[in-house]
Amino acid sequence: MLTTRAHRAGTAALLFALVAGCGQAAPPAQAGVAQTATTTATATSRTAAPLGSPAFAALEQRFDARLGVYALDTGSGRVVAHRADERFAYASTFKALAFGALLAERSVADLDERITFTGEELVTYSPITEGKVDTGMTLREVADAAVRHSDNTAGNLLLRELGGDAGLAGGPAAFERALRAIGDTTTSPARVETELNEAVPGDPRDTSTPEALAADLRRYAVDADVLADDRRELLVSTMRANTTGDEAIRAGVPLGWVVADKTGSARYGGRNDIAVLWPPDRAPIVLAVLSGKATADAEHDDALLAEATRAVVELLD
Repeated sequence: MLTTRAHRAGTAALLFALVAGCGQAAPPAQAGVAQTATTTATATSRTAAPLGSPAFAALEQRFDARLGVYALDTGSGRVVAHRADERFAYASTFKALAFGALLAERSVADLDERITFTGEELVTYSPITEGKVDTGMTLREVADAAVRHSDNTAGNLLLRELGGDAGLAGGPAAFERALRAIGDTTTSPARVETELNEAVPGDPRDTSTPEALAADLRRYAVDADVLADDRRELLVSTMRANTTGDEAIRAGVPLGWVVADKTGSARYGGRNDIAVLWPPDRAPIVLAVLSGKATADAEHDDALLAEATRAVVELLD
């Protein structure tokens, strides 16, 4: 995660959406998540021809950015795609997937294990872990810091712990093994925070595509065959409580929709959000919105992600 302050568009429509995103209804019961996951796994494999919209190209021009979008309605199989197979730096979105990967290895009870780390392991933007060097943290606390607060040291600790239960080395290589195990042959983990946010154009390290990230999130957070119900529910509930996404995808959904998301920021104006959306009385929608700009010090735009989300919602309505 980078700490560059985002440029915000000041339109009345965006302000309305921000209010809507912050005022969502209470999430459905956790038991409903497990049932949804079980009953939608088949539907996710029946995808239709992707839908597109000139709105995405118009947003790219308006925000002087490159935009990648992939959305899957897991009930109908309908897909929305724009630059869905192009690479973007994934930035801190990896933290939600790394937690999913850890849950594939560890039980919920295992997350009470306390781990330690040193001051030398602290990196920039670690608001939770910087105060826990002396005491250590449970794996549950580490995951909460990484996913809900985008704590960079916590993200690195998640990577460090991957594979450890099987005696394998952790880090980006372990994250790559976990993603390959769920069918992702695209995402290219190589570095840890904060180097993975460099996002130099043309460098494939620490990049993925909107389609691949959406598929990964679907596997961990929606489908029933990767994580046991209690593990999947913990991942989803943690993402629902995310504190960093109110102005991104959450700002672009209608009032009453429930969102579980993870944002990310990188150099070159990189701003991303991956999410599962629950419209009222419908199957979930899995959405990845990624973006970047041409210059290294460009500011990112949450409004771009919010407006891209609105376009997706209109197409899938």
